[in-house]
Amino acid sequence: MTPLNRLHAALREMGAVAVAVSGGIDSLTLATAAHRARPGGVTMHHATSPAVPPEATARTRALAAAEGWPLDVFDAGEFADPAYRANPVNRCFFCKTSLYGAVAGRTARQIVSGTNMDDLGEYRPGLDAARAHGVRHPFVEAGIDKRMVRALAAELGLGALAELPAAPCLSSRIETGIRIEAPMLAMVHATETLVAARLSPRTVRCRVRAGGVVIELDPAALAAVDVGGADGLRAEVQRLADAAGLPAPVRFAAYRNGSAFLVPV
Repeated sequence: MTPLNRLHAALREMGAVAVAVSGGIDSLTLATAAHRARPGGVTMHHATSPAVPPEATARTRALAAAEGWPLDVFDAGEFADPAYRANPVNRCFFCKTSLYGAVAGRTARQIVSGTNMDDLGEYRPGLDAARAHGVRHPFVEAGIDKRMVRALAAELGLGALAELPAAPCLSSRIETGIRIEAPMLAMVHATETLVAARLSPRTVRCRVRAGGVVIELDPAALAAVDVGGADGLRAEVQRLADAAGLPAPVRFAAYRNGSAFLVPV
């Protein structure tokens, strides 16, 4: 069986499903495949919050309109949870608990997520929340990894979305233990938008650390900053940081996946 056939088989076995759509390539591909295979048997649910980049919501709304999805947009309420705001090492558990609890309160359908096989090899406390809410992962049940997800997106005709870069929630940029605040996340998003417009990097992450703000870039973009002079860009980011109450110094560094995530030793 092809990956798409395996995915369809997994979805058929689940019956009527509710897809938790973050706006990333995984959940958008899952939602598209599920709706085309079983129109009427699928609903889509997208949560907004200060941690969700507005372009993720715009992307979800645009694809829903193009595909004719029944889309439910709501606030999952994680910012009302002190445990989430404290930003512990398992912050994602509290975020996903709010998300899946909110979706479960809005539908009786089987909740499904865009988790793929590659995600199982990483520390993902959100998967514990998924288990607690009986959430299923069709890509995992069909043996589909990230490479296959992108191939499925292309097969489904999703165009540029098939190459959509990974875009974890904005809270993932905040160093473990630093309290999550909405103005801080707005600054992170504004900084990444500014740097992307200036440098067109393959990857940019604005990290908020105890020692300051770190703009992480892929090697080519980091070299371009070094050649073109970082002072002007650093000053612009510093103004954004100051306005958000983060007057700590700004510096540039090489991108490291998950570098704001600190595991206690």
